[in-house]
Amino acid sequence: MSRSIVSVPSSADLRAHLLAARLAGVVGTTREESLRSYRLFAARDPRMLIGLDPAGAWEERELLALMADRCGVSADPGRTSGHEVIDPERTLAALDACAGRLAVAARRGAPVLLGTGHPHRLLGFYAALADALSAAGCAVLTPAQGRSVDITTRFGLRTYNLDYVRGVGLVRQAAPQRPGREPGAHTHSPLPVRTALDAAAAAGGPLPELVIGDHGWACGAGQLGFEAVALADVNDPAPFVGEAEGAVSVVVPLDDGVRSGYYLPLTRYILKRACLSQ
Repeated sequence: MSRSIVSVPSSADLRAHLLAARLAGVVGTTREESLRSYRLFAARDPRMLIGLDPAGAWEERELLALMADRCGVSADPGRTSGHEVIDPERTLAALDACAGRLAVAARRGAPVLLGTGHPHRLLGFYAALADALSAAGCAVLTPAQGRSVDITTRFGLRTYNLDYVRGVGLVRQAAPQRPGREPGAHTHSPLPVRTALDAAAAAGGPLPELVIGDHGWACGAGQLGFEAVALADVNDPAPFVGEAEGAVSVVVPLDDGVRSGYYLPLTRYILKRACLSQ
């Protein structure tokens, strides 16, 4: 890819980075993956709902139209193969909106909760936000640390432990990890955030005024009435449906499977826009 962006990028610089890193533009997510996800969501498969209970019917064609509107993917149902395309202007606009939500939280000194189902890709992105919000006076919550969470996977029921790294929630396999493995496990489940929120409520608070995350962390929190902002790929329609129905405040469309370092310019951009740069 092109040169890395070390300083805070301008909108034009970040747009170029999004395209070069394939965070937007032509991305790694395939059309086949997206269409399969839309079919499963329309069938109310829990693996695709990830904690959301949609009010609308959301048939496949409605989902495709929504994703075309929110992400810029092709609205043509006859296009069934190839790689998806995300409009970088939509990504930039959503990053600006995300920065606005963080700025409000920082001004209020609001308690926040951050979590990811992509710790091997997105932990650094969220950790930088957690550091900045903490420095601004926000309480970065870590409820239910060490609590066991049973999650159904394609391999059956697996037990994970809820953990926090630099203020970011994630789950780890309950079995001992081999040295050198990346931190945390990939999951779409809403159970980690439900466990965290239940524990915070049982302890008498504080409860988060803003939840920042992806997958089940955002959808699960939004469904329970907490303000949530999210990153989401185009083969994950649930956050975008949540945004359309008002359960999720902001969703940033991007490829969530590129190298972890490629997300850092996005962090710098958000923090600058939110007036939270260190």
